[in-house]
Amino acid sequence: MAVVRLQGQISNSGTGLDDPGMGPVIEKAVKRGKPKALVLQINSPGGSPVQSSLLAARIRRVAKEQDIPVFAFVEDVAASGGYWLACAADEIFIDETSIVGSIGVISAGFGFVELIDRYGVERRVHTAGESKSMMDPFRPQKEEDVARLDRLLGDIHQTFIAHVKSRRGDKLADNPDLFTGEIYIGDGAIRQGLADGIGHLVPEMKRRFGDDVRFRRYGKKRGLLQRFGISLLGDAMAHVEDRAAFARFGL
Repeated sequence: MAVVRLQGQISNSGTGLDDPGMGPVIEKAVKRGKPKALVLQINSPGGSPVQSSLLAARIRRVAKEQDIPVFAFVEDVAASGGYWLACAADEIFIDETSIVGSIGVISAGFGFVELIDRYGVERRVHTAGESKSMMDPFRPQKEEDVARLDRLLGDIHQTFIAHVKSRRGDKLADNPDLFTGEIYIGDGAIRQGLADGIGHLVPEMKRRFGDDVRFRRYGKKRGLLQRFGISLLGDAMAHVEDRAAFARFGL
């Protein structure tokens, strides 16, 4: 049994979950020793929709190539991009207190216009192309920029919804709030069709495949400095961002 742990924020920063880092791990897991199944151990508050999509697509691709089932086991949370990954599985199991869902898209930032005005700082930007300076945090927000961003977020949201529907199908409840970014816990998530049951990895897999099933675990390798407990500035900032992402769900 190949068990791949997907822990943390999904990011293209090189420090979080991403396809370049986890893709080879997933490939190795399903091709080594002919496992009976691929098991995803998920604990992620989400993040980059592109990396979520790439990882989910890779999981489906290798599962099809090796002709093996995929099971997802959610720990604290599989929300937003984390749930995108969970939907790559054929069946999703959660704990009674697991948080799942948040099927939506978010874009957040800051505005520094008043701050630089206070200190007499002049912002100078020169572009070729009227859309090149969209949502500049050092300039007043423009209505046309907000409308353009809303369209982009809407397109990504529809892609997310299509992915969930294609994977969960008739299991999903007829609930108008299901794709609004709402989150669900335990049995509530099961009633909405976002998960298949309450279950934990080892007992559930033994029930399916017998008591003699063996687990081979895979995860993202840590760097030499991380193994010795040495955190550089970039790692420290990534940790702060990761904790902030989990904090959105009270974790």
